Parts: sequence; C-alpha cells; structure tokens
Amino acid sequence: MTSYSYRQSSAMSSYGGMGGGPVRFGSGGVFRAPSIHGGSGGRGVSVSSTRIVSSSSGGYVGGRGGSFSGALTVTDGLLGGNEKITMQNLNDRLASYLDKVRALEEANTELEVKIRDWYQKQSPASPDRDYSHYFKTMEEIRDKILAATIDNSRVILEIDNARLAADDFRLKYENELALRQGVEADINGLRRVLDELTLARTDLEMQIEQLNEELAYLKKNHEEEMKEFSSQLAGQVNVEMDAAPGVDLTRMLAEMREQYEAIAEKNRRDVEAWFFSKTEELNKEVASNTEMIQTSKTEITDLRRTLQGLEIELQSQLSMKAGLENSLAEVECRYATQLQQIQGLITGLETQLSELRCEMEAQNQEYNMLLDIKTRLEQEISTYRNLLEGQDAKMAAIGVREASLRGGSSGGGSNFHISVEESVDGKVVSSRKRES
Repeated sequence: MTSYSYRQSSAMSSYGGMGGGPVRFGSGGVFRAPSIHGGSGGRGVSVSSTRIVSSSSGGYVGGRGGSFSGALTVTDGLLGGNEKITMQNLNDRLASYLDKVRALEEANTELEVKIRDWYQKQSPASPDRDYSHYFKTMEEIRDKILAATIDNSRVILEIDNARLAADDFRLKYENELALRQGVEADINGLRRVLDELTLARTDLEMQIEQLNEELAYLKKNHEEEMKEFSSQLAGQVNVEMDAAPGVDLTRMLAEMREQYEAIAEKNRRDVEAWFFSKTEELNKEVASNTEMIQTSKTEITDLRRTLQGLEIELQSQLSMKAGLENSLAEVECRYATQLQQIQGLITGLETQLSELRCEMEAQNQEYNMLLDIKTRLEQEISTYRNLLEGQDAKMAAIGVREASLRGGSSGGGSNFHISVEESVDGKVVSSRKRES
C-alpha cells in the first residue's frame, strides 16, 4: 500500500516584548493532502479527503502575563459539493474496479494452476500418461497379429493350392471316368459281338450236326441200297449183251460223298479257324481292357483316397481359417473399442482445451479491457493528483498568507518548511523538504 502525505510547518522567531518582558509568538499550520492508497493485484485503494488546519498562539506580554491565542481551522471547505461527489464516485469506481481486478486475477491464477496441472497430466512425462508398460504388450499383440496374418495368408495360399490340385484331380477323374465309360461301352459292344459270335457258333454247330445227321442218313441209305443191289444182283441171271456200258452209280455216289465231305470239312475248318481267330482277338481285347479297367480302378481308388485326404485337409484348413478370422475379428473389435475410447477421450480433452482456450481468450480480453480501464483510471488519478497538488500549493500559499498576517500584526518574520513524504504499507520510503 502506497501513501502520499504532505506536511507543511512554520515556526515564528522570538522577539522581545513590551515592558522588558519576553514576548513569544508562534504560528503553526498543518495541511494534509488527500492520501491515495492503491495498488494492483488485489490491494485496496482509498482516497482520503483534504483537511487543512492552521493555528497561531501568542506568548506572554509584560509582567501581566497576558496571552493571546488564535486558531484558524479550515475543514473540507476547499472542495465543493460536486467535487466531493466526483471524488466519492471515483473512489467507488476505483474500489469496484480493483475488486474486479482482484477477482479476475484470482480466477486467472486458478485457471493457470488448472492449465498447468492439466498440461502436467497430459504431458508424456506425467505418471498418469505413462503408457510405457503397455508398449511391450502392444508389441507382442502386434507381432501376434502379424504372425496370424502371415499364417492366414499361408493358409489361404495352401487352400488355393489345394483347390487348384482338387480341380486338377477332378479333371483327371472326369477324364478317367470318361475313358472308363468309353472302355465299358467298348466292352459292352464286344460282349454283344461275343454274343453274336456265340450265336453264330451255335448255329454252325447245329448246321454241322444236321450235316452229320444227313451224312449218317445218306450212309445208311447207301448201305441199304447197296445191300438191295447186292441181293438183286445175286438173284439175277447174267445176261451179256453187247450194249453201251452203264453208269457206275456207286462210284458217282462215292465221288459225291467225297466232294460233300471235302466241302463240309473245308467249311468246318474255315469256320473253326475264323471262330478261333475271333475268340483269340476277343480274349486279347478283353485281357487288355480288363488290365486297363483294373489300372483305372486302381487310379480311381487312389484319386478317391487323395480327394478324401484333401477334403479332410480342406475342412481342417477352413476351420482353422474360421478360427483365425474370429480371433482377428475379436482383436480388431477390441482394439477398435479401445481406439474409440481413446478417440473419445482425446475429443473430450480437445473440447476441454478449446473451452479453456476460449475462456482464457475471453478473460484475456476482459483483462486487457480492465487493464485499459486501469490505465485510464490511473491517468485520471494522476490528473486529479496534479490538480490536488496544485490545490495543496494554493492552500500552502493561503496558510503562509494567514501566518504572515498574524506575524505582521506582531511585527515579526516567519519561516515555512514544506515536507513531502511517500510511504509504502505504513513505511516511509522517501521524504522531501523545502523552505519558503
């Protein structure tokens, strides 16, 4: 707190009195200007009113011991009513302004403390923001995710390879199946040919039997005819006649028999050779086709086993893929939730920071406005101080004139001492004196 006080004092010198006795006349005047107590940062400011006191006293005169004293007091007479109201309004305005400044500085201090605490909490070095113990877990989870992604890619590649192999085996199976169906169709055709050949063989055998029966029948008839001719020749009389020789029927029959037997034997040999050749060809084709069928059956069995193994492996890989996808989905969901929470926290903190910035800007604007008001008020106070100092000088001159009037009546001279003291919180920090 700063205090300005102005003190003016004057002392009259002693002169000899009438009647040989000492005469002492003293005149003193005290003038106190308005002291202004003020300061920023929440310290109060008060402006006191002006009070001027002037007094004079007379000493002893002669042996009568007569004394004369007089006092002149001027209190609140130099300022008019409007000036007093103006000073009171200024005092009230300054007090309210300083109260507001004090409240704003307290709020600003609280906000600075809050902002400092918030920055300390949000700084990476803050214990609350120390996430270093999570980094190892995050690295492990990131490595697991990377390994799971690599395994998933490998499984997908294996699945694609298995699918391509399955498609290749399916094509081979379809080709082998078409070949088998073609071979079975050929076998069925050969079986029909074999049936036809069997029927033809049976027909030829029946024809051979019929020819044998006919041959036997012809032999029997021939023997019977020969017996009849023999018996007839035995009972006849030999009559020799000169005639042309007759036809030898026996020889002709024998020749015919030989011709038919040769034709039948030839036909039999031809049919038998054709039958044996066809049968051998059919047997060879059946054997080759049977071997091919057996090979195809073996290959089909192997392909079926391979296909079953690939299907089992495909199912296991699909189940593994589903499990990995579920695990990946859970990890992504969990980290998405954590990321959303962190994002929400960041958004909230950014909102709080924006609000704090807006509030700080508003308070800064208000502080600047109040600082401007304070500057203007200080200028006004300085102006009023200068005015009051001018009035102090006038009052000092008035006091001097009053003292000179009092001293002039007694015929003595006077000296004036004007002292200016500046005090802070009740302590005098500077003092100036001047005489007149």
